[in-house]
Formats: sequence, structure tokens, C-alpha cells
Amino acid sequence: MQIGIVGLGRMGGNIAVRLTRHGHDVVVYDRDPSAIQKIVAHGENGRASAAASEADLASKLQGPKKIVWLMLPAGEITEKAVTDFSDLLGKGDILIDGGNSYYKDDVRRAAQLAGKGIDYVDVGTSGGVWGLERGYCMMYGGTPEAAKHIDPILNALAPGKGDVPVTPGRDHPGLDPRAEQGYLHCGPAGSGHFVKMVHNGIEYGMMQAFAEGFDVMKSKDSPLLPEDQRFPLNMADIAEVWRRGSVVSSWLLDLTAEAMAKNGELSEFTGQVQDSGEGRWTIEAAIEESVPVPVMTAALFTRFRSRTGNNYAEKVLSAMRFGFGGHVEQKN
Repeated sequence: MQIGIVGLGRMGGNIAVRLTRHGHDVVVYDRDPSAIQKIVAHGENGRASAAASEADLASKLQGPKKIVWLMLPAGEITEKAVTDFSDLLGKGDILIDGGNSYYKDDVRRAAQLAGKGIDYVDVGTSGGVWGLERGYCMMYGGTPEAAKHIDPILNALAPGKGDVPVTPGRDHPGLDPRAEQGYLHCGPAGSGHFVKMVHNGIEYGMMQAFAEGFDVMKSKDSPLLPEDQRFPLNMADIAEVWRRGSVVSSWLLDLTAEAMAKNGELSEFTGQVQDSGEGRWTIEAAIEESVPVPVMTAALFTRFRSRTGNNYAEKVLSAMRFGFGGHVEQKN
């Protein structure tokens, strides 16, 4: 298939390259010309071509259905791109937002574009900077017809079954086999980003639990404790042993172990931890639904506090965020 990719940052560029590796043709555009050149050069077998503008990208897409994938920061930038492409695309075309937009914005945009006959698909994309090689876990919302049409694209981006064991009980009717491949049509427009939003809220809580646990262990050698109760524990070794058969083993723990193996003190991190929006939105949704989410709320508030003073726990959080997403700490 052919698809246009707008926004060639850490994830957008890798998505474009991964699609070329699976036989798809991409037309790419970014405000930074060097980013375009980089992706064109890395595309397999000349399958990536450059566009000079959004209009140029739309004009270069062929076939009965033009498909455009936006991989831009949530908010005003994405909003403008959706508006621009609503005038560049036509009836039967598909506009995909693969960023981290607020799901209520998706619902509104889908309704607006439907008036022009354009299908809007929201794709919650998880995989960070590792997606090029590992693939992306995707949760998406939109009409069944649009979802079916872009299935070859999502299948190429997804990680596939790999060596993950099959979940017992998934052999009965009613369960979507695409979930085992790492991508899932969640429902109407907005549902994909909603599921991804909650996914990120859960991520906040998991990361916070790891961070606090390592902080407790590191502080076990504190002079505030009786001397016979002090343990000089090695954080890098503990992270590593937990990776081997422990109930808490996970990719987040893998990233933590990698960071600690390089420098157990994590002195290259200040511990000023940002939040990208999904955590806040998850808590807002919980309030609307009257659902208690104390763990995720505490995790979000801890990130607020980390910007006015921090400890080892926040450095662990920063190390994990850098590991999975390439997030660099923002300086005050």
C-alpha cells in the first residue's frame, strides 16, 4: 500500500522506515528538510519519497483511497494538520492520527471529517524509540470499513506474536485474533486514544512503584538507621536478578537494569520528571466516571513534585522514560 507520513520525529520516522521494510510505499513530510532526507535515505529499496509540503504529499498519493498518517505532538499542531488535510483529502480518503491526542478531540474531528466523507482513525501507538525493530502495540478507533482498509499497514507495524506464549482460553469465539499480533480495533473514533490514555496512566503507576521501591532499598544504608540494620545494597544487581523469573519482571524493569548497569547512582539524571498529558486525562476520565484511581493520581502528583526537588526515585523514573521513549529531562 501507499501512505503519507507527516511528522518524522522519534516515532514517525521509524514508522515510515518500518513500513518500507514490509513492502509499503511512503511519502514523507516534516517541517525539517533534514528529517525528510534522513528517512528517504533509510527507506528500503527506494520506497520512501519526499514531499515539499502537505499539499505536495497529498498530490503524490495515488489510488482510490488516499491515506495520511499524522505523527505530531498533541494539541494545536495536530489540530492544524487535521484542518489542513480536511481540505486536501476527499471522499473515501482516510486520515490517521497516531500521536497522543485527547480522545474527546478525536470524537469531534471524526464527526467533522465525516461530513466531507473522510474517515478519521485514531491510533494509540506504544513502542517508543524501539518500535522500528520491536514493532508497535497499537490501539485504534474508527469505522470498521476504514479499520479493514488500513489493516495491512497496521499489521506491518505491529510486533506480531513473536515468542510471547498464547494466553490460555483465547480459542473461543468473540475474541479478536489481531490482539495476539499486537494491534486492536477498539471501537469507534476516540476509543483507540482512550485505551492508550489509560495504558499510559497505568504506566505512570508501574513506574512509580519501581522508583519508590528502589529508593527504599538504596536508603537502607542511611545513617539514620541503627548500624546493624544498614544494608549497602547494589541497585544494578537487584534490578538484574529481578529480571530473571521474578513476578515483577517487565520491559520497564529491563530498561531500569540497563540504566543502572551503566551507572548505579543515575547521576546523569536530575530526577525532574515531566508528564505528557495522558496521565492527567486518565484521572479526569476517572473523575467523570466516579472511578477511584489513587495509585495513578499519586504517581502524577509525584511528577509535579519532582520539578521542585527530587530524590533517587525520580532519577529512576527519568532513566525509564529515557529508556523507552528517548525523553530528555527538561531543565528549569
